[in-house]
Amino acid sequence: MTTRRILAIDQGTTSTRAVMFDDKAHALATAQVPLKQIYPRDGWVEHDPEEIWQATLKVCRDVIAATGGIAGVVAIGITNQRETSVIWDRATGKAISNAIVWQDRRGAGMCETLRTAGEEPRLQAKTGLLLDSYFSATKISWLLENVPNARAAADQGALAFGTIDTFLLWQLTGGKVHATDATNASRTMLFNIHDSAWDPDLLALFNVPAAILPSVKDTSDDFGASLAEHFGAPIPIKALVGDQQAALVGQAGFREGTIKSTYGTGCFVLINTGAKALASKNRLLTTIAYRLGGVTTYALEGSVFNAGTAVQWLRDQLKLFGAASESEAMAKLGTGTSRPFFVPAFTGMGAPYWDADARGAILGLTRDTSAAQIVRAALEGVCLQTQDLLATFRADGVVAKGTLRVDGGMSANDWMMQFLADISGLVVERPRNRETTVLGAAFLAGLNAGIFSSIGEVESAWQCDFRAEPHMGEAERANILSGWADAVRRVRGPIPGNP
Repeated sequence: MTTRRILAIDQGTTSTRAVMFDDKAHALATAQVPLKQIYPRDGWVEHDPEEIWQATLKVCRDVIAATGGIAGVVAIGITNQRETSVIWDRATGKAISNAIVWQDRRGAGMCETLRTAGEEPRLQAKTGLLLDSYFSATKISWLLENVPNARAAADQGALAFGTIDTFLLWQLTGGKVHATDATNASRTMLFNIHDSAWDPDLLALFNVPAAILPSVKDTSDDFGASLAEHFGAPIPIKALVGDQQAALVGQAGFREGTIKSTYGTGCFVLINTGAKALASKNRLLTTIAYRLGGVTTYALEGSVFNAGTAVQWLRDQLKLFGAASESEAMAKLGTGTSRPFFVPAFTGMGAPYWDADARGAILGLTRDTSAAQIVRAALEGVCLQTQDLLATFRADGVVAKGTLRVDGGMSANDWMMQFLADISGLVVERPRNRETTVLGAAFLAGLNAGIFSSIGEVESAWQCDFRAEPHMGEAERANILSGWADAVRRVRGPIPGNP
């Protein structure tokens, strides 16, 4: 009898990947293709949608071939870089321009205009988000206003908008399904997370026609099937989920108070708040963790724009090492009398600062500062940004229950995870399967396909691989946090009211 398998697609910021899982959630095969980053000007970040689509086809075909063919593949689950926005022609399926990536800051001016006009409280009450170009609304508005003839075509119903999940779903189904899920919709700045519907007032605010928007379904749901021509036979598409919510599911974060931190291009900390959509008083985000069976579970989120990008910059621009994995050994050598601070604000700062004008810096350099100390400072800077978020959660009255579960590529660095435990004062746990994002997509697809019987079965599959307990003394910790706060203050932009 052929073992039932799940094809999970993880379309991320820096790569497109597919993993084939068996019915016990074991990874059978993986294929990955890097994604070109396009930087037209300072603060702008783009991707080529056609490159993403072709890479998705390739990696899926590769893992299907590696695991014996299409027989037994019963479901597809898709997880994606969130907020990244694409608009395409409904007749041809071709994008009208490059995708605008979540890191892109070209909408910052529009956000500032709306903030000055007093719109942020109304928007936050409806969406749980803050006015920031991080989210999709200003990206959609920019595309409609700046791509020739786009506005007229959208008004005529000729165009479709989607985040990357929706774009891939459209391509996989040959344009038969134009849909997203509640987690991705909740990141557009156009979706009312309390009513679970596109909000007419917000559509008017950003001048986005409702006709271009996808329908919104549960996270684990029926999303049609891929065309037979893509993989040899149709495969039902059973889940769409934003990457950070997928990681929460992959970390078995189904219980209220469970918290996870993912280290990829950026750093994202989510804590499950259950049925309560908690409003942050300290500039965190309220978002949808997942929606199953029509029931919404919420999360509070802190987003750091630059994490893995700091290590990439040290590798690719400063040439301090050849592979990211070498950063751990260098960090261990980074001792000395001075402690530089590395604030990796290459594209501004996210929570809790939300400062689009901040730019990265290395502060506290002396003549004897070594390359190893700079590498160490970069890794510490990512952890210190995480601590900023954890402190903000506590200020909002939300306390993690249990441990901080970590995942993503940077979590493989044991030295960094120990520093994270020390600076946060929390026990840090890393699962045996660190690729929790793609695993979460597989779990959600498997739930809808009947491969997994319940959330409890998913929870029981989680296993700890590495555990770090805090050992740093309070005096040392306070001294580091004070130096970090001073470094952050120095890199922030000239916005009135900045402390």
